[in-house]
Formats: sequence, structure tokens, C-alpha cells
Amino acid sequence: MTVGSRAHAFNSAAAQYQANRPSYPLTLFDAIEGFLGRPLAGLRVADVGSGTGIATRLLRERGADVVAVEPGDAMASECRRVLPDVPIVRGDGNALPLAGSSQDLITYAQSWQWTDTGRSVPEALRVLLPGGALAIWWNTTAFDVPWIRAQHERIAAHCNVPARSSQRPDDEQAVRLAGLSGLRVTRRQIRWQRTVSLDTHLANIGSRSALLVLGPHANRAFLGEERMRLREIFPDEVVEEIYVVDLLVAAQA
Repeated sequence: MTVGSRAHAFNSAAAQYQANRPSYPLTLFDAIEGFLGRPLAGLRVADVGSGTGIATRLLRERGADVVAVEPGDAMASECRRVLPDVPIVRGDGNALPLAGSSQDLITYAQSWQWTDTGRSVPEALRVLLPGGALAIWWNTTAFDVPWIRAQHERIAAHCNVPARSSQRPDDEQAVRLAGLSGLRVTRRQIRWQRTVSLDTHLANIGSRSALLVLGPHANRAFLGEERMRLREIFPDEVVEEIYVVDLLVAAQA
């Protein structure tokens, strides 16, 4: 299964993605403002791989002048539905459809891994204004929570992919893995949680690319088994999801 096919699998579940995926804590944007040394209000921001606009909306609520960049038809349509006043341009991070020196900040929420960093890093630097920055982040799994670690291993086995290590990369490794070596990079890890219904939790799992490429029929029994397991842990069917946002903010050294 190619990276491209997994990335575009989200188009088959755009509404599900929008309704059930977690958002991001406001402290994430505090950290970005701290790196920039100025508030987001009034800054020109391109949210690349915007998907359905989860991060786009938060950036706009912070006062930024945001443009969404999204390659997928269904994801862009959903973003347009929920954020009708935000301009959306079609494209991806490997060839940004944006003028040079036009943005104060370029953001990638859950989407940097779908790019070729040999192309996306130079593209980001081309589009950034002097003093601008590139911010990439992910909601990562809180593996120190036993039920979350166990569920991750079951999902990996179901999707026939390796389970991720419970050991987080150190700062140097994280910068290298993100293809940001040679830039001035700050890293922050922010722990947060949300409380959702069991139905929402399962729909969130089902919206992940590794499951989407398998198709609903292949996932039906697995998600049914997860429902039974989680009812034992959360008999009221209210699930506390715990995340660690891994943020890297980069600028010219």
C-alpha cells in the first residue's frame, strides 16, 4: 500500500473524519506564538493538508488570516462546508500553490508525513516571509496509558503494520525524522485529553488511514470486538482519550 493511496483514503470518510477526529489544545497555539514572538492575530497562515479544517478553524479563531491547502476532493468539500469563509486552494506540500515570500506561518496538522521532505522543506522556505516559520504537529498516542497501548497493538495487528515503539524519539531524532535538520527547530510535547462517547471513539479509530484502506467490511468485526473490550473498561460508554501533541516549529538557522 503506497503512502499516496493511504493519504487519499481519507476522501472516502471525510464527514466521519470531521465529526469524530480530535482537535488540538489551545496551549499548542500559545507555543507557536512563543516561537514566533508575536500573536497569530493578523498573520498570513497557510494550513497545508488542511483536511476538513480542524486546525484551520482554530487558527482562524486565533485571528490569523488563513488559507487552506488540500489535495483531496472530499476533504476540501467538507472543509468548505464547515468553513465557508476560508479560501481553499487545491494542492499539496510538495508543490505549494502559493506565491513566494507570501506567508508568515505554514502549518501541517497531522499531514507532514504525507510529503516528500526533500521537496516540502524547500517549498515551505520558498513561501515563507522573512522571519516566518514552519509548524508541524501530530496528536500522538499516550502509550503510558495501558488500555491505549493495548488497543494500539491490536490495531497494528489488524492492519498488518508494525506497532510503534513506546519510546518517543529524543529531540535530535525527531528533527532528523521530520527532515528538518539544518533548520532552527524548537520542539514541544503537550499532553491533553478529551472525553467522548464510545461511538465517537470507535468512529475516530475507523477514520484512520490504515483502517480506511481495508474497507468497512474488513473492519466491522474488529470494531465490534473493540466495542466489547472497551465496555469492560468504560461501562458508561464514555471514553477518556489521552494524547500527546508533538510539535516542531522550524525556521531558517
